[in-house]
Amino acid sequence: MDNEIDVPPFFLCPISLEIMKDPVTVSTGITYDRESIEKWLFSGKNNTCPVTKQPLLSDSTDLITPNHTLRRLIQAWCTINASHGIERIPTPKPPVTKSMIEKLLKDASTSSQLQMQCLRSLKTIASESETNRRCIESAGAVEFLASVVTTNTNSSSSSSLTELEGCSEDEEGFDLKSGAGDEALSILRGLHLSEAGLKTLLGFKNGDFIDSLTKIMQRGIYDSRTYAVLLLKSMSEVADSVQIANVKAELFVELVQVLKDQISQKASKATLQALIQLVPWGRNRIKAVEAGAVPVLIELLLDCKDRKPCEMVIVVLEMLCQCADGRAELLSHGAGLAIVSKKILRVSTMANDRAVRILLSVSRFSATPSVVQEMLQLGVVAKLCLVLQVDSGNKAKEKAREILKLHARAWRNSSCIPSNLLASYPTSV
Repeated sequence: MDNEIDVPPFFLCPISLEIMKDPVTVSTGITYDRESIEKWLFSGKNNTCPVTKQPLLSDSTDLITPNHTLRRLIQAWCTINASHGIERIPTPKPPVTKSMIEKLLKDASTSSQLQMQCLRSLKTIASESETNRRCIESAGAVEFLASVVTTNTNSSSSSSLTELEGCSEDEEGFDLKSGAGDEALSILRGLHLSEAGLKTLLGFKNGDFIDSLTKIMQRGIYDSRTYAVLLLKSMSEVADSVQIANVKAELFVELVQVLKDQISQKASKATLQALIQLVPWGRNRIKAVEAGAVPVLIELLLDCKDRKPCEMVIVVLEMLCQCADGRAELLSHGAGLAIVSKKILRVSTMANDRAVRILLSVSRFSATPSVVQEMLQLGVVAKLCLVLQVDSGNKAKEKAREILKLHARAWRNSSCIPSNLLASYPTSV
């Protein structure tokens, strides 16, 4: 497009500042490009007009009215200025209706032959706009898709294992054809469900859907394993404490395996976020520890260099070290204490606080003479003295001081602590 062409300002979307392709007007009378205002309203969970800051009515989807007159003006202007490299914007597709989606769902439910075709149509419709995604959800698609996932997961369990046995090593997990269950799971993930939609999945057939996600994480194709984890993370954010506390131990086994397999950065991040939501409730700490979470988290921490992943790993590890079994697993790993200590002052203030909390839990409840001596030899005590000297955050300083006081008799006069750090050792015991 020629930079010398002056675009009429009312052709530009107030959000994107680009020429509008599908202008729509909201209840305040301001016109926006459909994609931009939908992202503002739905993805950002906003309920005000970006320009006027006035509140929009609760059912904003019905208040987005296509501005056909302005669109035609923009199209005409594009045509007139085509010689300057301006392309004419295409006429947008009409938005889908609830009745159209309901018909698709009915066809898919009544004919197994049409099911995959209907699922692919749904996926295409969902990919076009946020309004379409909300329309699909309101038409009752969540229950239908959950049913497809659970039915196909349960029925294909034995057949999938048979297929896997027949695959070569290079093919396993990569070239398996996705079925209706995988397609339905992909759509559920792509819908970016509302809180109500996520709660529908949580309560679907008394937890059958969560059981299906567990099976998918265990033996699904790579994409489906990722979708299962991402969906589980979203569901855990809206679940109540009773639902979270009743999560089965098998789910933690598969979450830990996803972390171990390192399917993708997105899957690993979602798994850590799900664990942060799940671990504090009921006996979930024990379930996660028994699933082998602690050594896997330590190995991740050894290789982790980015701030956010490091913080999440340390947060989960600190939660697990609040129980005796978690601390025992940490201490039994050759690099457990060393890597926790190493990350202090190298990640963030929040990571400092959580890492020192781990050391405090060990010092209070698991500090055998050999552990106390190991902390000294590994440089943990010296690191705690350094925490007192530098800007590490007040919470970390308080906990470090408490740890040093707890074992002052064993540590205070040790030659393992450099003299410049020993000067900061707390005097009062």
